[in-house]
Amino acid sequence: MLDIAEELHRWVEQGRDFAVATVVATNGSAPRQPGAALAVDTDGTAIGSVSGGCVEGAVYELCQEALETGQPVLERFGYSDEDAFAVGLTCGGIIDILVTPVRTSGRGPAADSGSAGAPVDSTAETLAAALAAAARGEAAAVARIIQGPAELVGRALLVRPDGTHTGTLGGHPALDRTAVEQTRALLDAGRTTTLEIGEDGSQCGRPVILLVESSVPAPRMIVFGAIDFASALVRVGKFLNYHVTVCDARPVFATRTRFPEADEIVVDWPHRYLDSQDLDSRTVLCVLTHDAKFDVPLLERALRLPVAYVGAMGSRRTHVDRQQRLRDVGLTELELNRLRSPIGLDLGARTPEETALSIAAEIVANRRGGTGVPLTGAHTPIHHDAAARPVGHIGSVA
Repeated sequence: MLDIAEELHRWVEQGRDFAVATVVATNGSAPRQPGAALAVDTDGTAIGSVSGGCVEGAVYELCQEALETGQPVLERFGYSDEDAFAVGLTCGGIIDILVTPVRTSGRGPAADSGSAGAPVDSTAETLAAALAAAARGEAAAVARIIQGPAELVGRALLVRPDGTHTGTLGGHPALDRTAVEQTRALLDAGRTTTLEIGEDGSQCGRPVILLVESSVPAPRMIVFGAIDFASALVRVGKFLNYHVTVCDARPVFATRTRFPEADEIVVDWPHRYLDSQDLDSRTVLCVLTHDAKFDVPLLERALRLPVAYVGAMGSRRTHVDRQQRLRDVGLTELELNRLRSPIGLDLGARTPEETALSIAAEIVANRRGGTGVPLTGAHTPIHHDAAARPVGHIGSVA
């Protein structure tokens, strides 16, 4: 749901009622992961996707039904080859989808100015706050009950990094406390997944299953070296939803004219700029300078940081020379093994755009645990993320 937060936040501000269908669990070769969402407003406008097309029509109808009844619905879609006309996933997976109606008609501009409007339920208020935070690019996580007592299903809790929260899951007070603690831990890791806790907040008793969706600021990609290959990589980085910075010590090359799509352009020595940054475990660093006076001091620092990816451009001869220079300044073999060099996967790339695609492919494979080998003839999984187990109770939760 938070992936389409910007548009949904506009709907909230406009006072438009809508229903949002969210993938809450998957099994097998499901096309979308938990958190993927489709929303439908009362006019029939739809945004987002839950299956890449397989069951969108059926989910659209569920959203319209939820808008009419005002009740959440949990539905399972799977594959059946016995009925060619059955609605299901042609890929053979299983997805569980929670449809939640959200009434915001009391929140429009008129309501903000103090006029009377219809009361908005607490769950809608919590989801509205979550959408607003995600639309602003703030770190926040929303936990929703997807299985448990019928009167609690769909209840939501918004948790911020400092542990403050909005809303309630209802039921036992300890349920909120435990949910906040565990949701905050998932937010710190930027994870979207399901978790199970007891109805009374303990690990015992009747289980309640929550879907936790984390929204965190875009991960960073820092491209060192303002060359033509960097321009193509910036475009691909933005396509992959990174916050992209270009850094080069040469002001004649590091310009907005050359890199119009970049979020930031920095004129500084690469290693000095890196020293000034507070980076997290999602950051990727792409060193395209292939010049020892820039590369060595930069990589000496980069390979000791807890970032997701460090890659460096250059020929195999350059790589061997670079490795020795890095050994000379004290890097260990374990640290050197983190370096992806020559940068990118073997696609036979020639042009800047092809090279950028090669680098991006390696970044994605590194992030998702892919092998980089062709899927044709291989027996490796198509999707490498661990699938969440399907939830048990399916059907109307009214």
